Amino acid sequence: MTLPDLLLSHLSDPFRIGLLIALFITMLRTRAASGVIVPLAIGAVFVAVLLPLTAQAQLPVPMATAIGVGIVANVIWLAVILAAWTLYQRLRAR
Repeated sequence: MTLPDLLLSHLSDPFRIGLLIALFITMLRTRAASGVIVPLAIGAVFVAVLLPLTAQAQLPVPMATAIGVGIVANVIWLAVILAAWTLYQRLRAR
């Protein structure tokens, strides 16, 4: 499996997307106490490590590669979610 194929499979994983949305909602509720960047960064790494470690099937790539590509996919999704939230907040303020 090539890296673009692996990234595409990580980006289209509905469980990963759901976990990242839940992470973002949790960050919104706790941002006064813990901020924004640190919880999102730790959560992105946690989800990237959790999913390959709990996979039922054998991974077609080494674990480190799956985790690294997972971190990249998580950062992409969190950027999209944060951009959508910022756009929503700006449109709501008008």
